[in-house]
Amino acid sequence: CEDCGKSLIGECKLHGPLIRAKDRVIPSRARLTLPHYLTLRVLELRAGNQQILGVFAKKGIQKRTQFGPYVGQLSTKLTCYDESRLVLQVLKDGGKYFLDTPNEDCGNWMMFVRLARNQEEQTLVAYQHCGEVYFTTVKPIEPHTELKVWYAADYAKFMEASAVFIKEESDVSPLPPVAKEPVDPWICSSCGSTFATFALLESHQCIHKDR
Repeated sequence: CEDCGKSLIGECKLHGPLIRAKDRVIPSRARLTLPHYLTLRVLELRAGNQQILGVFAKKGIQKRTQFGPYVGQLSTKLTCYDESRLVLQVLKDGGKYFLDTPNEDCGNWMMFVRLARNQEEQTLVAYQHCGEVYFTTVKPIEPHTELKVWYAADYAKFMEASAVFIKEESDVSPLPPVAKEPVDPWICSSCGSTFATFALLESHQCIHKDR
């Protein structure tokens, strides 16, 4: 305590506690890279204050607008899997690697973009170019619209996924069937869970007490 000249463990009983000044909270790398005409919105708050975020347009965005490249750590195994986000892989030096984003300081804002459940809500297409992944708008995006992405046709083949992803929801009308060969799901031999791509199955963390 500078007032009484004593070194104390804890607060000074005579002069009281110090006034604590906290450091300013610095946004993560991913949030700092968000373009000025996009914004993050909290869509859901789960247990442990886990926020489910979405990327929304603050103003109109033209068709054929390119974003990227996607920033992530090259990894042979996916450490962070979120069923609402796309699994992304790239070819580097003859090897196939995941673009892993275990936390917000390892990626850019594109890690927050959620996958499209059908063609109607899809606004972005993901594709690989020169060992990087980019997102490009497939339609004009109106203000306050959420950006949602799915694989381009060639990239879908590379990711062993269907060119069109349709997840039926109670409040979403399913699209007409697409004239193409059916895609068989990938099945976990331990728990029976099914996945649209081998990459999703490979990143699946299957834990059982008896095995």
